[in-house]
Amino acid sequence: MSITVIMHIANEEPILGELDEMPEPTHQMVTITNPRRRDGKDIHYLEDEVTTMIVPWHRINFLEIMPTAEGLEEVITFVRE
Repeated sequence: MSITVIMHIANEEPILGELDEMPEPTHQMVTITNPRRRDGKDIHYLEDEVTTMIVPWHRINFLEIMPTAEGLEEVITFVRE
């Protein structure tokens, strides 16, 4: 199962993509598949055929982990009857 993330790279627009697994603290790079802008458009500095992007950790400011459909089902909300 892939994990959808928004990757914030230094001096670049955020990139939306999927991770196969969460990166470990010892990893030097993060591999993201299906990279695209948040609006779904192509990234201007990548070729059209690119499906995987490897980014070194020192270029990444932070990662936003998007909730999955399973995670949303576990959320308990207050319902007034």
